[in-house]
Amino acid sequence: MLDKVVIANRGEIALRILRACHELGIKTVAVYSTVDRDLLPVRLADEAICIGRAPSPESYLNIPAIITAAEITDAVAIHPGYGFLAENADFAERVEESGFTFIGPRPETIRLMGDKVSAIKAMKEAGVPCVPGSDGPLTDDDKLNLKIARDIGYPVIIKAAGGGGGRGMRVVHSDATLLNAISLTRTEASAAFNNSMVYMEKYLEKPRHIEIQVLADGQGNAIHLGERDCSMQRRHQKVLEEAPAPGITEAQRQAIGKICVDACIRINYRGAGTFEFLYQDGEFYFIEMNTRVQVEHPVTEMITGVDIVKEQLKIASGEKLSIRQQDVKITGHAIECRINAEDPKTFIPCPGKITWYHAPGGPGIRIDSHIYSSYQVPPNYDSLIAKLIAFGNNRAEAIRRMRNALSEVVIDGIKTNIPLHQELIQDANFKQGGTTIHYLEEKIKN
Repeated sequence: MLDKVVIANRGEIALRILRACHELGIKTVAVYSTVDRDLLPVRLADEAICIGRAPSPESYLNIPAIITAAEITDAVAIHPGYGFLAENADFAERVEESGFTFIGPRPETIRLMGDKVSAIKAMKEAGVPCVPGSDGPLTDDDKLNLKIARDIGYPVIIKAAGGGGGRGMRVVHSDATLLNAISLTRTEASAAFNNSMVYMEKYLEKPRHIEIQVLADGQGNAIHLGERDCSMQRRHQKVLEEAPAPGITEAQRQAIGKICVDACIRINYRGAGTFEFLYQDGEFYFIEMNTRVQVEHPVTEMITGVDIVKEQLKIASGEKLSIRQQDVKITGHAIECRINAEDPKTFIPCPGKITWYHAPGGPGIRIDSHIYSSYQVPPNYDSLIAKLIAFGNNRAEAIRRMRNALSEVVIDGIKTNIPLHQELIQDANFKQGGTTIHYLEEKIKN
């Protein structure tokens, strides 16, 4: 087992990784920016190192500073969490070249899956169903691009090959706006991702967002842990997730799960990963693979009993998967609400001092959070401050428990999106299950 791990992240995921390390007897090193010196994981880690000022490029995106922290603390591995450098192939490469273990996939795998064009090509070769599209990057040939769009059939969506997090996308409904959309997306992609390559796909008008959680040891063994429904989104950002996905049958689960497992083995995947699909009319369409632990991993943990972060650590230490596919049993239902420090109506971030914090409790309730009374939420980072998870023997019970938990949680001093979650959990269409990725946006507009 690894002896000492640098946690190259902050907030709730840093605390989540720290807890998993301590359960396995692994010493921890927390890195932090000057504004984060009072973070809970910084206080609880075995060692803590300040790596720079508040702006992310000077701290959590500062590769030399993070590697130096590992060197001076005699750590043996670095866990990137999610966000920041988690899917940065250059960072993974630098970590391994410096003699440390990167707790995640190999750099070449991150690079392969980070470029959406190469990822789709690899998945097609592995037999994973994909959205009809351009089968590669778009060229500067306007006539050819118009033909591709007509062959696919409008509406289409133009996507940045290096994009992610909902950025670098533009929906087109006719020839009239196609060429301008391609040009604009290229310009935005070049500025945001330093990669101007774009591609085209069929735009599915009423899909759900279904994803498959996988674990692979890079030694020829892989399993899936079922699916999650992440369709409740705003501006392509997930707001509420649940597992299993309403309406997905056991036969569908096993079929798409096996496809993902086979793809992992084909590309020699290592670690935790997620295959993301659009799901419409009973068909799955691959859109991307996230080569890291997901924000929403707790709902899968609750219904399978598998600690995904501990499995990451075991795999990174060189262990083979100890779990076989037949050992994975899905029981009950889990829902996660992402609690953000933001205005629940305008969605403007609301950093500031939390004057009083009270966590909810009761059977089946879990909260992953780094906040506490008197904690100062900084304005420099993502507004996520907590993840509230409710587990029940069935979906109806999970919804009732989430409703109760949302009524109990107290975060005073700042605005949060808890009122939005209270409204969603009571929403008749959500209770019915199977809402599309556009549902929340449409609900907010109305």
